[in-house]
Order: sequence, then C-alpha cells, then structure tokens
Amino acid sequence: MADDEKADAEASDSGAHRAIQPAEQAAAMLTAAGMSRMPARVMMALVAAPDGGYTAAQIGDRLGVSAAAVSGAVRYLQQLHFIQRRSSPGDRRDRYEFVHDTFASSMAGNVPVYTSLAGYIDDIAAQHGDDPGAQDRAVELAEFFRYLATRMPQIVEEWRAQRRDIAD
Repeated sequence: MADDEKADAEASDSGAHRAIQPAEQAAAMLTAAGMSRMPARVMMALVAAPDGGYTAAQIGDRLGVSAAAVSGAVRYLQQLHFIQRRSSPGDRRDRYEFVHDTFASSMAGNVPVYTSLAGYIDDIAAQHGDDPGAQDRAVELAEFFRYLATRMPQIVEEWRAQRRDIAD
C-alpha cells in the first residue's frame, strides 16, 4: 500500500469521518435552497473534516461517491472560493479545506450584484407605468435589493466584530 493510500485508510479507520449525519442534513438544506447536490455534500464534508482537510479520495470515501463526482464538485467550489486546495511538499495528493469566513465574504461581495439588480428592476417598473400591479412588484423588489446592498456590508462587519469580541 502506498504511503498516501495508507494515510487515507488511517484517517478513515481512526474515525476522522465525524458528524456525517448533520453534514448530510445541512447539504440537503443547501440543495433545497438551490445549490447543486454534490458540491453541497462536498462542502459540508469539508466543514466537518478534521484539521488539514481531506484528500479527494477521503472525500469520495466519506460520501461514497466516485472520483469524478468529487473532482467536479471541488472544481466548482474552488471557483466560488468556498474551498481551497493545499499542497504539501513531498505529498503527491492535494488536500481540500473549507475556507473560513467564505460566506460572509461572499455575501458582502454580492453588493454590486444587488445594486445592478435594483437598477434593472427599476427599468422594469418604469416600463410598466400603465400596469400598477407589475410596477408595484418591481418597485418593491428593487427596494429590497437596495436594502440588501446597504445592509449586507453592515451585517458582515457586525458579524466579524462579534467574532473578534469572542476571540478576545
């Protein structure tokens, strides 16, 4: 057995795969909210992974899925910056880890999207001056996106300040 395979087997044998059921439940909720199933499962497995993360083989073992399924999911999650790949000198296999603070950063990073959406939806409202129902829906939605654009950075900063207070 190669050293990498032995390390993977030891991680599995030592009970490193913990919190499987709550991770699967969280992944199911993310899937119900619109995230693709395999990336949601991989992400939650990495949230529950031991320090140092998992190799692709360990992820596949934990989830009972193929290497191809893992490969596609980690590629997608890396593009979103939710996970990161780590290489270690002398180790042939990369390890994957969940990125701390990724959701807060992602939410704050969506402010330009919320602002642009509000502008486009304002255009929808403007073109429905003769249809009060459509105009009201569009105005309300545009206002909501502007609210998100204003509040999201504040919420994220409040969250980070709270985390700093806890750490101190």
